[in-house]
Amino acid sequence: MRAEMEKKIYYTLRVASAMCFIGHGAFGIITKAIWCNYFGVFGIDHATAYTLMPYVGAIDIMMGLLIIFYPLRIVFGWLVVWGFFTASLRPLSGEPFAELLERAGNCGAPLAMLLLTYSFNSKWLKPVTAKQIQISETTTRHLKLCLRIVVCLLFIGHGWLNIIEKKSLLDQYHALGFSNVAGVAHVIGSFEILAAVSFLFKPVSSVLLIFFIWKMFSELFYPHWEIFEFIERGGSYGAILALYFLARPSSVIHYSIKSVMT
Repeated sequence: MRAEMEKKIYYTLRVASAMCFIGHGAFGIITKAIWCNYFGVFGIDHATAYTLMPYVGAIDIMMGLLIIFYPLRIVFGWLVVWGFFTASLRPLSGEPFAELLERAGNCGAPLAMLLLTYSFNSKWLKPVTAKQIQISETTTRHLKLCLRIVVCLLFIGHGWLNIIEKKSLLDQYHALGFSNVAGVAHVIGSFEILAAVSFLFKPVSSVLLIFFIWKMFSELFYPHWEIFEFIERGGSYGAILALYFLARPSSVIHYSIKSVMT
């Protein structure tokens, strides 16, 4: 992995992680109604939930801004935990388990950033900089495995939601002019799940690029608060794009040459 490509991956994961925090925080500020279900997991009533949402949202947005301006390592670590925790609240509140899988990028992107910049001298209260990128085959192997799993899970989750005909997805297809929206959802879901399996075993850069574009395009058509939905999915775009950089033939050739030389 050449220095230029490493920087691309670094900034991709950094921006993606910030997007997760900021997009999620925005929903807290606007008091997204469905969040009441997630507070309800802990026995918190609707009135109290609406009172707490802006505070949770404000903290998320501050964490996102920290990543942009002063990316402390501990903030990425917190996003790994927080991203998994908030995604887990969906099945815990009665939503399909696929909702958790579809948000694998929320915790996967910051985890990949921690792997990319890990060293024995890493400090949680120190900023994560591009200079900390570890140029080694071991780091690259761990990073690639992490991203392959994350991308696989998020597409399995989204494909699964299509198969079970999630209403918001059907509304998207209807808005795009399709008549048999259930049939469209089944076809798209099947392709996404097949792609997910292929990404796990053999990610192909050209296919990853197609699905990266598809993922960004599809997230633009949520029926409400489209811009915030799009931003919150930053971890998904970042994980796919970072894996695309790693899967490009040029990076494989570079490491093959480096292995022979060392």
